[in-house]
Amino acid sequence: MIQRFIELGEGYSDLYELIEIARAQKDRVKYLLALNTEKEGNPVSSLAVILHPTQPGNFQPIYMCREGIPNHHSTPNKRFDLFKDLADSIGKRVIELEVKHSGAFAEKELFQQYLIGILRMNRYLPPLS
Repeated sequence: MIQRFIELGEGYSDLYELIEIARAQKDRVKYLLALNTEKEGNPVSSLAVILHPTQPGNFQPIYMCREGIPNHHSTPNKRFDLFKDLADSIGKRVIELEVKHSGAFAEKELFQQYLIGILRMNRYLPPLS
């Protein structure tokens, strides 16, 4: 199985695309995630949608808006509220995890592999087959 992040942006206008992807494929949505971290001393979140793998092909996309949304625990905001409304409308809940900031990694790909490891460890992604 191939599991890959597809980064849409930082969560400004691209958040609407993330929400539309989930709405259009609501039967494929497996999990909605808020990956919380701190960026330059500010609490922020990456919002992500994990879809069920394609059949055939066994490709599992993880669409993400990276670290551009204020963490809703410290700063209530409309962007997180829209994501929460999406979760309610498709019968899912937003799973929150604390992760390292992407700047802690030399390359974006290393950060994504770190996240895949965390998601596998917590059984949100299946192990390699």
